[in-house]
Amino acid sequence: MKKVRRMMCLAAIAMTALTASAQDKVEGTISTDVVNQYIWRGQDLGDVSIQPTLGIAYKGFSLSAWGNVGLSDKDDTKELDLTATYTTGGFHIGVTDYWFNSPNDKYFAYKAHETSHVFEGNIGYNFGPLAVNWYTNFAGNDGVNKDGDRAYSSYLELAAPFKLASLDWTATVGAVPFSTSFYATANGFAVTNIGLKACKDIEITKSFSVPLFAGIYANPSTQKAYFTFGFTLHP
Repeated sequence: MKKVRRMMCLAAIAMTALTASAQDKVEGTISTDVVNQYIWRGQDLGDVSIQPTLGIAYKGFSLSAWGNVGLSDKDDTKELDLTATYTTGGFHIGVTDYWFNSPNDKYFAYKAHETSHVFEGNIGYNFGPLAVNWYTNFAGNDGVNKDGDRAYSSYLELAAPFKLASLDWTATVGAVPFSTSFYATANGFAVTNIGLKACKDIEITKSFSVPLFAGIYANPSTQKAYFTFGFTLHP
């Protein structure tokens, strides 16, 4: 099953910045990424795509909307994700409602075995040199395990940011802890995502810059590898 969720350089940084401190006023962010390929947790989810982000935050609480629309392939999955998160210090906890236009292209269809919504809980801690995050699907169009039961599909990810050669880098390792058709890992634990991403702001004028990012990703479970490139537009 095709499943979705992203996080390119600036959109993630923008929402993290909004929720990292206890704001005394509501703050907002708006941006969009343009990517050559949509890779998520080691899965190929589409070709050239546009991915907008809209979010607000207040005193550690944040609400965000994120979407994906394919530009080069009309059959690429369309997506709309709504996320609520609470952050305090390095700790965060949240819930995401993922929606895709397949198998049911009706957004307000929530009936079991018909809905295209997937509901996921997430929890994690950012230690600074290392961030640890756990994600679990708890409702909606989840995958199944080898016995055909709901898998409560989960994903564990470690991410380490660092600076090198005037670029901002992030090294990532992600794994699926048990079998699920959602991530196409029927045999239990599997490393599904090894990535290295670099970002750099390109100054256009004194008041406007465009962040560029590129990444190399490999999925040892499926023996696939990908090279991604894109840029972010933001006010």
